[in-house]
Amino acid sequence: MTTGEGSARDTSVQPIFLLSMPRSGSTLAQRVLAAHPEISTAAEPWLLLPHAYALRRYGIAAEYTQPVAARAIREFVEGLPGGEQDYWQALRGFALELYGKASDPGARFFLDKTPRYHFIMPELMRMFPDAKVIFLWRNPLAVVASICETWTRGRWTVERWRGDLDGIVDLVDAYRELGDESKAVNFESLVTDPATEWPALFDWLGLDFDPEVLTSFAGVRMQGSMGDPTGVEAYRQLSTEPLDKWKRQLGSPWRKRWCRAWLDRIGAERLAVMGYDLDELVRDLDSLPSRPRLVVSDAINGGYWAWAQRRKRAAFKRMAPRLRRQPRGSVRADPRPARVVGSDAPSSEPSVPPATSRSRTGRTPPPNATPPTAPG
Repeated sequence: MTTGEGSARDTSVQPIFLLSMPRSGSTLAQRVLAAHPEISTAAEPWLLLPHAYALRRYGIAAEYTQPVAARAIREFVEGLPGGEQDYWQALRGFALELYGKASDPGARFFLDKTPRYHFIMPELMRMFPDAKVIFLWRNPLAVVASICETWTRGRWTVERWRGDLDGIVDLVDAYRELGDESKAVNFESLVTDPATEWPALFDWLGLDFDPEVLTSFAGVRMQGSMGDPTGVEAYRQLSTEPLDKWKRQLGSPWRKRWCRAWLDRIGAERLAVMGYDLDELVRDLDSLPSRPRLVVSDAINGGYWAWAQRRKRAAFKRMAPRLRRQPRGSVRADPRPARVVGSDAPSSEPSVPPATSRSRTGRTPPPNATPPTAPG
């Protein structure tokens, strides 16, 4: 079900977080899940991002000067009886109340699909250690091609969304730490084997599967302008047509080179966790017919946006010249983490431990977990 209207709603809903890169089929998955009467949702809430960033002295620009505000808020939080534990529990209550008010009567779950939650995975898991977390994977080459086709009308400006694309590192490492506490699905499997994949997903959520949701999702309408309005209109039933569309966008030598470098940054190990083989992806990429006529325009557009992103990063540094940015995706861990609603979770501010020993989700990895490798 979509979000309901009215101010008085039961707030005892459990959140489902659907996490993925953009252009991964998440809107389709969201609509199918929301076709179930016990799941409510909204297009893309983005609700938790500013509040999770409130204690960070980096990554955000504001008129009131974020590094100073973060210090002031942290000093206030440290004076609370439970310290940071009180802050995260209060934010949990705040979000649950709004999720409940946004839900239809009788809903058990509120599904929050916000792709950029990869920036706040440690804080998200600290607030909601008991949440249902679904990781949605898609062929990374298809993701890049879809961004190029949908957001840039075929122009090669993907560097503009480097932060979103590199977020796959945070998501894969978080999934490896959460293990069986989360659920991973592949977009390709959802559309090629719906009779197996969708019932398994609903079963994991503890919900009865009604095959009707695989068609009735076409009538789901969500409040908000974010998400994928083009996909909503283009795909009113499950289709395998998007699986090979990426091959029409990545034939340029410039694009192939960029994609190879990006796949290398993700790394063979992370791709295997997602269910993809690095060598196979590279072979598929190299087999595409070459389109050299795009080289000049790709070089101009790609070069411009790479330069623009460097300027943006430099501007952030000038706004906070004394600030040393943390390594991407690291958890700002307290050596003595507070217990939050029944789960061990580290603080969000840096302390002594080195980056290599920090958890990316805020949860203690299981004893047999494979330690995450450094970003590629």
